[in-house]
Amino acid sequence: MKPPAKFRPDFWLLATALIALFLNGYNIWTETYANTYYTVAVASMMENFHNFFYASLDSAGSVTVDKPPVAFWIQTISALIFGLHGWSVILPQALAGVGSVFLIYLLVKPSFGVWAARIAAFAMACTPVAVAVSRTNNIDGLLVFTLLLASWLLFRAVRRGGIWSLLGAFAVIGIGFNMKMLQAYMILPAFYLFYLLAAKYGWKKKILSLVAATAVVAAVSVSWAVTVDSIPVSERPFIGSSGTNSVLNLAFGYNGVSRLTGDRSTGAAGGSGQGFGGGQNPGGRDGQAETGSQGANGSNAGNGASDSRNAAGVQGMPGGQDGGFGGQNMPTGGFPGGGNGGGGGMFNTGEAGPLRLFQSELSGQASWLIPLGLIGAAAILASWRRRNFTDKHKEIIFWLAWLVPVAGFFSIAGFFHQYYLIMLAPPVAALGAAAITELWDAYRNRSGFSSWLLPAAVLVTAGFAWFIIHPYDDTIGGFWSVAVLALGIVSAAALALFKRGASALRGAAMAAAIAAMFIGPVYWALTPIVYGQNSQLPAAGPDSDSMGFGGGGRGGANFAGGFPGGSENGFPGGGTPDGGASSSGEASGSGGFPGGGSSGSGRGGGFGGMNESESANQDLLAYLQAHNTGQEYLMAVTNYTTAAPYMIDEGQKLVILNGFNASDTVYTPATLEALVRSGKVKYFLLGGGGMGGGRGGSSDVTSWITENGTQIPSSEWQGTSSADSDSDADSQNGFGSASLTLYEVTLPAE
Repeated sequence: MKPPAKFRPDFWLLATALIALFLNGYNIWTETYANTYYTVAVASMMENFHNFFYASLDSAGSVTVDKPPVAFWIQTISALIFGLHGWSVILPQALAGVGSVFLIYLLVKPSFGVWAARIAAFAMACTPVAVAVSRTNNIDGLLVFTLLLASWLLFRAVRRGGIWSLLGAFAVIGIGFNMKMLQAYMILPAFYLFYLLAAKYGWKKKILSLVAATAVVAAVSVSWAVTVDSIPVSERPFIGSSGTNSVLNLAFGYNGVSRLTGDRSTGAAGGSGQGFGGGQNPGGRDGQAETGSQGANGSNAGNGASDSRNAAGVQGMPGGQDGGFGGQNMPTGGFPGGGNGGGGGMFNTGEAGPLRLFQSELSGQASWLIPLGLIGAAAILASWRRRNFTDKHKEIIFWLAWLVPVAGFFSIAGFFHQYYLIMLAPPVAALGAAAITELWDAYRNRSGFSSWLLPAAVLVTAGFAWFIIHPYDDTIGGFWSVAVLALGIVSAAALALFKRGASALRGAAMAAAIAAMFIGPVYWALTPIVYGQNSQLPAAGPDSDSMGFGGGGRGGANFAGGFPGGSENGFPGGGTPDGGASSSGEASGSGGFPGGGSSGSGRGGGFGGMNESESANQDLLAYLQAHNTGQEYLMAVTNYTTAAPYMIDEGQKLVILNGFNASDTVYTPATLEALVRSGKVKYFLLGGGGMGGGRGGSSDVTSWITENGTQIPSSEWQGTSSADSDSDADSQNGFGSASLTLYEVTLPAE
């Protein structure tokens, strides 16, 4: 009887895991709020189980975030253990990135060998967009880890047989659906195809097993959605960005089909667009949303959510321009002169088409090894014969069936962000690693055409890396692009020259070839640390602090002409949002937007202002606490950026009148009146920039507040800096200087 093999740790794998931990975790402790929208939700979820279950954005349970809650449950647990900090909500994503390294290793090793597994793990660890996302509290890194875990269960079901691992794999995809909805389903074609090809059963049993697995994934997927939608709207928050107050509409509309079509409306009556403009609002001016579907009732104890809530209308941009951010009155296509946000414009995602992933806007995120992987996959599948259908063939098909639909979606989708491309990281890493080891084997042991594919693949991959790096020569120096291209040419030539030479020479040439193929992605993986990044829209590259936006792509997000009435920098009235002059059209993170800077400084670069909030006004906080007469909530504010420092830093409970999307009908005057009469809140701070309702302009809700409230002179709550003025106080928040006005509304209880 053969003794069981001793467990031997793979030190190459452990080293790669440490590299991933460094890339994902270095300096995250300097983060202030990370993605403010999600961190505010975590602060709310820590307060009570009601908010935890629904992933409520505010303390009152008024409106949810625009995603399901599972990933935020994990972040909230981390914050409960370590305290609420930027790094504590990022930590789960950083660790998930490390976990993905181990899972890709386990998936590749059995069929392709230990060296392929090591290379795949390293490629996964150094995929630039995976690093950028894992350094934030955006939830895509957790989703990818979840999908890789499902893949491991699927492979286990195929290799060992049995139904439970298969059902577990599809159940885990259902959990992924409850992280980011239909994005989790992008790998389902690969699961069905792989099981049909690889499972060692008859066709009838395979089909019946997949029918059962489909029932499981459907049941797990809709479990939270059906539960929430079945609860009376008077007892739960409004479903953020759903438009119709339905989780299923959110899943299949705003977070589903709309991503493909580019329609950023939510299906709400009146049709306000999403976040950054999505067509003009026919319902009125200044972001007034028409009455939508029924919301929740503010009279519910501990909830404060409301029925038929109207989003507070806002002015979107400094200088009095209507709409802008928050989705109100923005012309179709996002920014004038800036292109379509889902095309080549605002979100820097290139032009739709079959080569979109190879365009300058997206290629540096996850595409580096795609040419290598496709060449290797073609070579491996070329050896497929009817009686020679090996595990390698089946697994290559699995990874291709993951890659092709995902790549196809991003090639034609109308609206997505660069960091979504983390979905490409696992198949690209696996295919690239398999290509290196299989082409190396063919190079050494075969003759004919297949033996020459290795030097050709090296040359193509290095050439593509040069294409990605070269436009940044002025930023990082011309050495890098020249070195990568030269090393690729020399190593490919050496492989061709030494094909029949000494093994040591061939080994040295291969080492140089691997370096030529990996220098680029490794450098790009370091850019979020070196150059900083935008925590709300993370992306890798030397301009990673502003790459989430713009129509220019490389070298910064250029918004020239992008804002109504803009001057050379595109902002109304000229100058920068903080009132200063600008000689550049680039949103540079350290200028332009107040609070801009790199993620390493705790600020989101580029458009950092909309991601980060200023610190809490201690004079305002002291005033509100001193004049609180038993109200549950410190105050109500118009948007989450204003709420952030009070909820996160000060641990206060706040009502947020708007969700992320301006078309959310969160409150109406009637439900807001009921909330005030219940004695839960009496102070309202109107104004403040940023996403989610933007600036507090005219609307039914704000009109009700101003008509029924008493304006508190700023000298009483704004501190000595405004002692000479009883007018509205100016405060830097979100986008530039935003007027903040405090009202006290007291009504007799009914």
